[in-house]
Amino acid sequence: MVETYDHGEVFSDECADPPIPAQNGIDTTYPEREGQVGEVESLFDIARVWEERIDRLLEREVESEILKDVQRQTRVSLGVVEEALRRWRFEELAMSFNGGKDCLVMLILFLAAISKHYRTNPTLRPSTPSPTKPSSADAKKAPTTIPCVYIMSTSPFPEVDNFVSNCVHKYHLTVHRYPIPMKTAFATYLNAHPKVQVIFVGTRRTDPHGQFLGHFDPTDGGWPMFVRCQPVIDWHYREIWGFLRELEVPYCNLYDLGYTSLGGTTDTQPNPKLVMDEDGIGGQEVKFRPAYELMEDSEERLGRD
Repeated sequence: MVETYDHGEVFSDECADPPIPAQNGIDTTYPEREGQVGEVESLFDIARVWEERIDRLLEREVESEILKDVQRQTRVSLGVVEEALRRWRFEELAMSFNGGKDCLVMLILFLAAISKHYRTNPTLRPSTPSPTKPSSADAKKAPTTIPCVYIMSTSPFPEVDNFVSNCVHKYHLTVHRYPIPMKTAFATYLNAHPKVQVIFVGTRRTDPHGQFLGHFDPTDGGWPMFVRCQPVIDWHYREIWGFLRELEVPYCNLYDLGYTSLGGTTDTQPNPKLVMDEDGIGGQEVKFRPAYELMEDSEERLGRD
């Protein structure tokens, strides 16, 4: 679990500050095994938890139309991630992760998929090292972290940076941070990691330039060459929040303050569609309802300049 920067500075568990708990009522501190205080669970322990949670969601009979849509989208997206795991080796995969709601859904789906993939393929299944014996060859082959590219805003929210650091610890991510333009960031990352062929991206069809994309798309001309895997391309805004809230996935606390699409501090404000009635708060400082109360895709980016 490591965070690196494009100039080569490395931040690991041993030197980083402890992660800050999220403010949405869900604990995001280090997970611990019973009887082993302070020992962080493995990637596959965490992945198995999310596989089981998602399985329970998919097995349920639900009445809510939103949750029915969430179940349908989840099945499709898991299939996309599973296809990527079949077509490429793990070391050929990476993820674009910036702490936003869409890539957070993508991350949880990825965790569930790798759990199933390794659990149901005996030749790939990670072994648990014995305390008295060296790690097996299989254990050495099994991935221990998820490689991620974090393309930072030039004016990042501290809350977003704190949340990404939480995710590094909680989900076993190796995050490479690039406070530079996206095209240059991907080129820099791929130059340092030439084996990577596929980068998972949390783009949705309602995002800028997302209208004609599919689940797997090569990059456009003039961009670094890789395949974009977009498992949540067809998800709607309300389905993203239905998934996160139903599974109690910790998310960045800015969403509880009315932000619905996160950029940087200079181009992002709370969504005006979520403003509270000033009469209801005594005409004091304007307050906003949480992001999950917004329903329309077309209103998601109204807080972005």
